[in-house]
Amino acid sequence: MENLKSFLKRKDIVISVRRYGINAMGAMAQGLFCSLLIGTIINTLGAQFHISFLTMPVVVINDVAYTVGSLATVMSGPAMAVAIGYALHCPPLVLFSMITVGFSSNALGGAGGPLAVLFVAIITAEIGKAVSNETKIDILLTPLVTIGIGVALSAWWAPALGNAAMKVGTVIMWATNLQPFLMGILVSVLVGIALTLPISSAAICAALGLTGIAGGAAVAGCCAQMVGFAVTSFPENRWSGLVSQGIGTSMLQMGNIVKNPKIWIAPILTSAITGPIATCLFRLEMNGAPVSSGMGTCGFVGQIGVYTGWMNDIAQGTKASVTANDWIGLLLISFLLPAIICPLINLVLKKIGWVKTGDMTLS
Repeated sequence: MENLKSFLKRKDIVISVRRYGINAMGAMAQGLFCSLLIGTIINTLGAQFHISFLTMPVVVINDVAYTVGSLATVMSGPAMAVAIGYALHCPPLVLFSMITVGFSSNALGGAGGPLAVLFVAIITAEIGKAVSNETKIDILLTPLVTIGIGVALSAWWAPALGNAAMKVGTVIMWATNLQPFLMGILVSVLVGIALTLPISSAAICAALGLTGIAGGAAVAGCCAQMVGFAVTSFPENRWSGLVSQGIGTSMLQMGNIVKNPKIWIAPILTSAITGPIATCLFRLEMNGAPVSSGMGTCGFVGQIGVYTGWMNDIAQGTKASVTANDWIGLLLISFLLPAIICPLINLVLKKIGWVKTGDMTLS
């Protein structure tokens, strides 16, 4: 047992919730952002502003034409796997081999590919690390083992993991359509909490393929946390805090939440209010890339995702046009309501002594 512990320590193999549930998942979301999300944004900009070099094909493979944006989107699997490998401190040969592992697990996982990538990449990376630099033929052995294990696990696990993720996502979306008020609250609150916690709400939404009205509720919950914290803490953090939290991440408040968990009440209650408003009143749908559902106002990716979904729906003939009500709903849910409701709730919390000035100051 001591030899095993020593070996794992030497290989930097740390089996923990933090390493896999926070570091790896957070890195996976960054990989998604640098591939699928950026590709979607590029395609949207090209189509809406008629930028020819963004809409024209740059390469044709097997009769499929790829633009700059679509080249980025098809690399989401490799990007996620390499990001996970980087977070797990993989040595170079293992890290580079993760490109193939990510491609295979994402492709075989289908629409639920991100969840398959997460599981397969974590296990493959740790096995690759275990064999790395252990023999004189490391240049051959490490890539062979990493790719072999990764592709084998992808063939074995990815279809089942992908199907399971999609079934869970489908149930959530079905339940939200059936009970938009209650599920609007539940999805908004839970995804919003995940956004502020040191885990990845974007990766969760991507893994579950969360779109439609449920995706709209998720966007509402994330915006409630980000804009809510940004505006409520403005007296303490001023403009830098407004920007870093409002279009960066509300995760910056985690240190303050640990010190005084009651500062989290206002953003959570705000998400419980804006979630059902999004689902019941405005029927806000997020039909862009599922990862956008968990991004909120981070780089305005959530709003770009909603807009991309509108354009997709119009192109498919399921939506006639973007209405004034659509824009009003998006602006209210994303920015105005969180900026008004959250500070008001926080004022009540201050009056009863649960929150004090300075509790949300960023270090």
